[in-house]
Amino acid sequence: METTIQQYAHVLVAVDGSESAKEAFEKAILIAKRNNSELIIAHVIDSSSYNMGIESANFDVIEFDAAEMENLLIEYQDRAAEAKVRSVKTELFKGSPKLLLTQEIPEKYHADLLIVGSTGLNMIERWMIGSVSEYIIRHAPCDVLVVRNTEKG
Repeated sequence: METTIQQYAHVLVAVDGSESAKEAFEKAILIAKRNNSELIIAHVIDSSSYNMGIESANFDVIEFDAAEMENLLIEYQDRAAEAKVRSVKTELFKGSPKLLLTQEIPEKYHADLLIVGSTGLNMIERWMIGSVSEYIIRHAPCDVLVVRNTEKG
């Protein structure tokens, strides 16, 4: 029985600014280089998480988050280019991370591997992101790699 090695042409990594997502990004660079793949770095601002407060204040918070994440995406794009990844794209989305990361984004970029971190930024986000990771594992149209945070504590 001959075994074939999976080659990934379009590697999608979801980032959120957490240490876990940073480790997922680092692993995505290695996989994209090894496979000579396109690397897509995406962040989804979960706009539904802002629906609990005043609408005008929520808009300001979303816009601040968007600007902060745009800067992070540029930083990650530069790091991937410095690492000699063949092709790097970034995109910022607003909406449901669960739906966007399992439907629209993988379809748009023809992703055959989706890489996510296992936890988010704080306890509530860790619970929410963990829930997102679990959903992605069950519903993604492609292979999924969940990168565990090596940080102790």
